[in-house]
Amino acid sequence: MIRCVQKSVVRVAAATLQGVATPGCAAAFSLALAAMMATASGAQESLNVPPAGFTALFNGKDLQGWRGLIEIKKRRALQGDALTKAQAEADEKMRAHWTVKDGMLVFDGKGENLCSAKDYGNFELLVDWKIEKAGDSGIYVRGTPQIQIWDTEHEPYFKLGADKGSGSLWNNQKHPRFPDVKADNPVGQWNTFHVKMVGEKVTVKLNNKVVVNDVVLENYWERDKPVYETGPIELQNHGNTLYFRNIFVKELP
Repeated sequence: MIRCVQKSVVRVAAATLQGVATPGCAAAFSLALAAMMATASGAQESLNVPPAGFTALFNGKDLQGWRGLIEIKKRRALQGDALTKAQAEADEKMRAHWTVKDGMLVFDGKGENLCSAKDYGNFELLVDWKIEKAGDSGIYVRGTPQIQIWDTEHEPYFKLGADKGSGSLWNNQKHPRFPDVKADNPVGQWNTFHVKMVGEKVTVKLNNKVVVNDVVLENYWERDKPVYETGPIELQNHGNTLYFRNIFVKELP
């Protein structure tokens, strides 16, 4: 994305310089151009750099620290060679559909969820996400669905609650499932989640607004049990092109 902006700036500058009347104006314009290019380059370099106290889950360069999906209930039942084989197959599928471009994790709309290689218990998570029209995704925490992401202006999704906003604990049945407020930016723009999970309870900020406040996340896989004590962080596939960046985690006691 930044590279595209840089190329566009160069093309516009070249066309504009042809119409500059004096050497002084040309020099001033060149200085301004250099400043714009430096700003764009600096923005790219600052991507995926964790704030104090956080660790980057995504390094902006490759898929290190991530693996393919084995649903957590199934993974808990696998051991030894069976687990190794299943993970290798999942990783191969992952690499076919999740790629890195211009400091972003990009999903092509096929394949399965992307999972952190490490499991987490109590934590804070920061993640930027962007979707396209009719987009549908989410964040699994401890391998459990999900903190919902979707196109909140797509009318066919309204029957499912999309008009209420992203950030919902959509699979809850006994505890609140929808966000308190709608805080989404328009489709095609970046959004930021700040998620805190301690014990069974989850708090979600979307674009600096609290949309879920200390709500129990239910165990989707085993309804009669509390959510698992540890599990991976997952970026959910729902058959749409997706974009993620600035994914940072801080483990909590």
